[in-house]
Amino acid sequence: MKNLAIAVTLGSMLAVASPALGQDVFDLEIGDVARRASTFTPQTDVIVATADGAELSPEEIAARLADTRLLLIGESHTTMDFHRIQARVLRALQATGRSVLIGLEMFPVTEQPSLDRWNAGDWTDDEFVTNSEWYQHWGYNWLYYREIFEVARSGGSHMFAINAPRASVTAVRQKGLDGLTAEEQVGIPPRIDTDDADHLHLFKSYFADDTGGTHGGMTDEMWQSMFAAQCTWDGAMAWNAVQALESAGDPDAIMVVIVGSGHVAYGLGIARQAADYFEGEIATLIPVPVSDSDGEPTGVVRGSYADFVWGIPGEAQPLYPSLGLSVTDSDEGLSVLFGDPESLGGKAGIAAGDKILTIDGWTVPNKLTYNRIMADKRWGDHVELVVERAGARQEFPIALRRN
Repeated sequence: MKNLAIAVTLGSMLAVASPALGQDVFDLEIGDVARRASTFTPQTDVIVATADGAELSPEEIAARLADTRLLLIGESHTTMDFHRIQARVLRALQATGRSVLIGLEMFPVTEQPSLDRWNAGDWTDDEFVTNSEWYQHWGYNWLYYREIFEVARSGGSHMFAINAPRASVTAVRQKGLDGLTAEEQVGIPPRIDTDDADHLHLFKSYFADDTGGTHGGMTDEMWQSMFAAQCTWDGAMAWNAVQALESAGDPDAIMVVIVGSGHVAYGLGIARQAADYFEGEIATLIPVPVSDSDGEPTGVVRGSYADFVWGIPGEAQPLYPSLGLSVTDSDEGLSVLFGDPESLGGKAGIAAGDKILTIDGWTVPNKLTYNRIMADKRWGDHVELVVERAGARQEFPIALRRN
């Protein structure tokens, strides 16, 4: 069950490059040779250009990106400061008069028609969230991203779905690129590089704090399978972002990719995959918390971590509550793959294999319903889950309270 959980949730787990996933991830001597030996200490609200150490404003970043065609902005999905920074950079780029396109990790390419409706102004927020099945594809609270979507529409920046369908990524992991059917090839590039020692080192570092847990007993074959899936996500998003950019037909346009930091760090994810065929200039920007969830300083950051590093305050808890459960749809209903033992759901006693029947009396047949119900919750609320375990019903009342 644990290994299955790893495979299914890999994309979400690696999208957050934060101290919670191994604080040393910021201080790895990998990536760009010219900058990997240099380090600096991030400071709150200070933006550093790692090539020369200059401290910049958002407008100065936009000026430095004048020749950049592909900008990757990393994020932690449940940290609001990341999304505020993304919106600020988008506004700064729009103010230069350039055509600004936005690529989104959260939607597979098959969902582009929904983004076209948003781009055209056909749907309200609620209509978009419902009709695009936001909480099926992504799951994170829409309010984390609302400002980005508003900046895009008000500034005339079209948004593009750039991720591969999850079934396609699974097929690559199981059969390789040569074994894909026509349907499984949707959103998948013709070539994916899965052979990079620095990237594999980075990949494993995200799980450094869990060497005695879920990942401690993994074989090399398991690691390679997971790494191949990660490279497939990177490769697909690189390919689809570049295809959308080139289809725009504007040599001065810039594609800004909104994506988890694990796909951006050290230029080893999307940037490395895109460099194989894209001749335009690529840049990376990642906000870095100056402290972890316990208040401990982040420490130094390698100059090769990103082209631009923006220091932000540490965040003890996300803005919106989560039970910390990974769930999946199955023929039997909504099942729990695993739960962080330190999360609200884990501490309440919900375990892998439990089938979630209801939340607050509402039937929960699938992940979409689960995510939508939880998205309406706020800290201080209470929820009551009814699950089926070993054929018996069990009730779990949970107070949504921050530690």
